Amino acid sequence: MIITKTPFRMSFFGGGTDMEAYFRENGGAVLSATFDKYCYVQVRQLPKFFEYSSELIYSRTERVKSVEDIEHPLIRNAMQMLGMSDLRVTYDADLPARSGLGTSSSFAVGMLSAFYALKGQYVDKQKLADDAIYLERVLCREAGGWQDQIAAAFGGLNRIDFGEHGYTVHPLIISRERRQQLNDRLLMYFTGFTRLSSEVQKDNAASSTANRNAILREMHQLVDEAQSALTNVSGSLDEFGRLLDYTWRLKRQTGSRISTNSIDEMYARGVQAGALGGKLLGAGSGGFLIFYVQPEKREAVRQAMSDLLEIPFSFEENGSQVLYYRS
Repeated sequence: MIITKTPFRMSFFGGGTDMEAYFRENGGAVLSATFDKYCYVQVRQLPKFFEYSSELIYSRTERVKSVEDIEHPLIRNAMQMLGMSDLRVTYDADLPARSGLGTSSSFAVGMLSAFYALKGQYVDKQKLADDAIYLERVLCREAGGWQDQIAAAFGGLNRIDFGEHGYTVHPLIISRERRQQLNDRLLMYFTGFTRLSSEVQKDNAASSTANRNAILREMHQLVDEAQSALTNVSGSLDEFGRLLDYTWRLKRQTGSRISTNSIDEMYARGVQAGALGGKLLGAGSGGFLIFYVQPEKREAVRQAMSDLLEIPFSFEENGSQVLYYRS
């Protein structure tokens, strides 16, 4: 039996520039972090005592006689990709799927890690990320970028650069105290809405404006400014919050389903209560909002957002891990 634990991520800057069709020509960069909310994948060989050969337990239960009969595209394609069969696969998570935290990619990374472990093979973080990108974007043909798979595999607070030849991961070197200050100034709320990221990505691409690439280039440049706000110890961390507000206002212009009237109202409430900035996490239309809030304004923002569920969190640094291994 194998159990893996894979973190979810929050993307602060550069989202959209990690789309392959964009970054191969224009380059891209993302600043993101993983945090202590996880998905768990349990995999074991299924004894041959049943009428079915594999059992798959996620938001529903599938029992199938062949891998080809599996309806869940990630599980089916992953098992075919690695030649797996006769399995019981169970998925569980701390937060809901389709919520802008890269949950699908975390599942893909954690499942592939478990499959490799079951085969007795060690794979490094880059191999896990590369395989998860191939699984989601090529085999499953799901629209989206590359940042989620990379963040889930590597973990930590990173700048990820994208270009003609792929990607590179650069951990941000900041003190533990400054990292904690950033953590303490971020509040996260569930909007109550979930959606399928790949569908939102397709709709946003179809409705994109003529100046979308110009907006993405500016969002790419903001990654440099945000990185400087974090790493420049002589500067104020509050600049990070102001930049979050600016990048969110830019991102809202890149597609029709980035935001909704309800989300705009929620965001306005947080800012009016004292948040310096924030953004919706993920492709858009739902999921989680984060706000950057100075310590003296935290209670006012919490009061303003009291109708929403607040999600306490702490940054994590490990990425996907095998929690339990028994051959």
